[in-house]
Amino acid sequence: MRKGLLETVITGAKTRTSHAQVVDELGKAIVAGEFPVGSILPGDLELAVRFKVSRTVLREAMKTLAAKGLIVPRARIGTRVTPKNNWNLFDSDVLTWHFHGGVDEEFLHHLSEIRLAFEPHGAALAAVNATEAEISGMMRLAVAMGDPEHTAETLAIADLRFHLAVVEASGNPFMRTVGSLIEAALVGIFKLSSPASGRDRIDDVARTHIRIVEQISRRDEAGARAAMENVIRVGRERVRVALGVSPEAKTPAGK
Repeated sequence: MRKGLLETVITGAKTRTSHAQVVDELGKAIVAGEFPVGSILPGDLELAVRFKVSRTVLREAMKTLAAKGLIVPRARIGTRVTPKNNWNLFDSDVLTWHFHGGVDEEFLHHLSEIRLAFEPHGAALAAVNATEAEISGMMRLAVAMGDPEHTAETLAIADLRFHLAVVEASGNPFMRTVGSLIEAALVGIFKLSSPASGRDRIDDVARTHIRIVEQISRRDEAGARAAMENVIRVGRERVRVALGVSPEAKTPAGK
């Protein structure tokens, strides 16, 4: 089973198969701008030599990158790097490559915006659709976030498990699609700032997540929505502080 983005960042795990290695290395190079948007990639022979793989492996890797929206083959021209708005940012590999190259406040702000568009509604749906077993599971996950033995790594994983459980409890299968975006946003928070450095901060994280479950348990859609919005906004402000951006400052996108 493929490792998730958060686990990959925490453990520094490397891809193993030749195909996965080529996809990973070439994907990173494209996202980092080594092969700029609009440029033509080197030919198959040159790339096969660069990555020390057969042309068959290389071609399969190129198909994978094309499926992610990063490249498009053109007859008699070559393989062109596509504009960034064609890249599938819901794809966990593409998100991983962004984090590998370093992300800025604007990128993380965009991630929080998409979370605010989806997750509060997911919590509201959970207030309607979650089973008692799912609610009990979410409460256990929320309470576990207050474990005083948490490191930054274990707290990040606990946080991810909770948010994915809420998405699952929404009962809407399309909500699961945003899982990679949730994970990416939590990676950004993990890399820049973690509340695991203080007992009070860990307690506060647990309390705010317990609040979400309490509202879901009461079948209070508006309350669940507001509680989830609060958690996301607090995480966003923590990142802004870590980046030295004042709460009043506008993002580069004018937000």
